[in-house]
Amino acid sequence: MKTLILSTALLALGSGAALAESHMQTVRLGTEGAYPPYNFLNDAGEVDGFEREVGDEICARAEQTCEWVTNDWDSIIPNLVSGNYDTIIAGMSITDERDEVIDFTQNYFPPAASAYAAPSEDVDLTGGVVSAQATTIQASHVADSGAALLEFATPDEAVAAVRNGEADAIFADKDFLVPIVEASGGELMFVGDDVPLGDGIGVGLRESDGELRDKLDAAIQSMKDDGSLNELLIKWFGEETQTFE
Repeated sequence: MKTLILSTALLALGSGAALAESHMQTVRLGTEGAYPPYNFLNDAGEVDGFEREVGDEICARAEQTCEWVTNDWDSIIPNLVSGNYDTIIAGMSITDERDEVIDFTQNYFPPAASAYAAPSEDVDLTGGVVSAQATTIQASHVADSGAALLEFATPDEAVAAVRNGEADAIFADKDFLVPIVEASGGELMFVGDDVPLGDGIGVGLRESDGELRDKLDAAIQSMKDDGSLNELLIKWFGEETQTFE
């Protein structure tokens, strides 16, 4: 889903490796808590959403005791490497750039489409101003497209920029934009073609945590094998969402 700028993470890599342990009594799951329906905070202030259910089930199948930790997106990899939590489950696409700094399980969400949303159909997607959440694969795509990129710390701020006229369109995960467009009453609409980006979403871990990675990877595979992962995909993203075969 998102590509993080890695310079800060590289600086933290050395200190984080010393903190990793092969056997952990409690696995701390790091997430953003601000990207529904993947992850968000409910009215009780608890982590909720697709990734909460997936993460809890992965932990149960891997026979791990887990707790959830929230962290801002722009520092989510550095704080994993530094040892503030043990995994990232935050709509994080598996990319070659990230794989230079951290490790990943297999994907628990298949490669998904990104999309543009705007107030009108005649928006200029390559010559206008397009908003996106900072340090994401969507922001990188906009920067390469010829459009003027307007970056924001949160996806909600990127949406607000379109509504208040700062940006002509927003580019983000389509699954994130669908409920926003549907609830806008015609104020926003999808424009242009969907754009496939990334290799799916996986659990991020420190490279030194190979034993934990293998346990989580096996749990994800078992969810694919018995169809329970597809059930959660459909529950949170609808019958038309892409599932695992």
